[in-house]
Amino acid sequence: MELVGNVKTYDWGKLGGESFVAKLATANDPNFRADPNQPYAELWMGDHCSGPSYIRGSGEELGKLLSQDLVGNIGPSRDRLSYLFKVLSIRKALSIQVHPDKAEAEKLHAQFPDIYKDPNHKPELAIALTEFHAMCGFRPYEEIYQLVSGWPQLVQLLGEDKIRQLKSGGEDSLKELYSNLMHSKHEQLEQCISSMVGDIRSKSDRSSLDDLFLQLYKDFSTDVGLLSIYFLNVLQLKPGQAIYLPANVPHAYLSGDCIECMACSDNVVRAGLTPKFKDVDTLLRLLSYEGSPADSKIYQPVQLDGQNQPYTRTFIPSVLDFAVAELKIPPGSCSEYVIGNRPSGCILLICSGKGQLVCSGGQQIELNYGKIVFVPAKYGVNLKLVLKDASSEFVAYQAMSNDF
Repeated sequence: MELVGNVKTYDWGKLGGESFVAKLATANDPNFRADPNQPYAELWMGDHCSGPSYIRGSGEELGKLLSQDLVGNIGPSRDRLSYLFKVLSIRKALSIQVHPDKAEAEKLHAQFPDIYKDPNHKPELAIALTEFHAMCGFRPYEEIYQLVSGWPQLVQLLGEDKIRQLKSGGEDSLKELYSNLMHSKHEQLEQCISSMVGDIRSKSDRSSLDDLFLQLYKDFSTDVGLLSIYFLNVLQLKPGQAIYLPANVPHAYLSGDCIECMACSDNVVRAGLTPKFKDVDTLLRLLSYEGSPADSKIYQPVQLDGQNQPYTRTFIPSVLDFAVAELKIPPGSCSEYVIGNRPSGCILLICSGKGQLVCSGGQQIELNYGKIVFVPAKYGVNLKLVLKDASSEFVAYQAMSNDF
């Protein structure tokens, strides 16, 4: 069944036709018209109550339809999809944040239901569609020490002794240092950051980290989260590269477009680079203070069936809620291709090319750019894709439960 995705216009999204989200939405929904001055940040595909997809034609919410036939649509013992599928188009940085694990999510939801909207965890996977910049996890401790100690302003703000402890203290020392940073007084932050801005602007040979500092200062002024660039790994992902964010890993997306999939939740604990509510103490309590190099954060896919699916890479995280397959079929390489379906069904998003999906019962649906399709479990384990344009690459992303 074809779906109409749910578009989110958060302030950090790319504007108008520059947004990958807006381009997909225009192709996906004939009623959608992009405003050149409007940010289009996210396209949601799934049954989350905060942004449900609708069945094309009937206008019925996907979640309502799925609940009417549990066994045939999403497998036994389920009443909703276990995942939420998204596309993001990022013009300016998202907040410094972590996601709670399942037990912590249940506690936060019970205590603060207006802030933490559901009791589920939110591990997530991001796959770059364009050049994609993000912060992910703490840098190695020695690297943090070198960066922070190189700025007299940060030494004055955080204390030379506490910074020096990073050389031998590990996680405990980092926790104390980062906690001091996040609890810094506003006037001290203003003085520190403003002085650093002046020093960077006077440089003749700015680094990429200097440029990022100035961009974040332009967007967020003297927000404490700006200084996290010296603590967190800054990654530049090429299209097709991915990062996986389990519970309690600090991160922030900075710019670019990506495919994102996560457990079906919207729980976020924020503490910087945002006008939204900041729950600093909860974030500091939940954080994983493990330091590791940037290249260790690139998440590697696997090829599950090289014979029948040679052009499919699957990203399989450590949780059961979701997995994502990337299909990239070169022009003219084949006329038919196998797409695997899971016992819980899947959602397909077409990003390039044309084809026809043929299910086990003979049902057919045309596939082209922007098409979003939910394939229930009852339509078979192996689906046939008939390619319709030998001159172009066929690209699709497939979200599913991780029941391999």
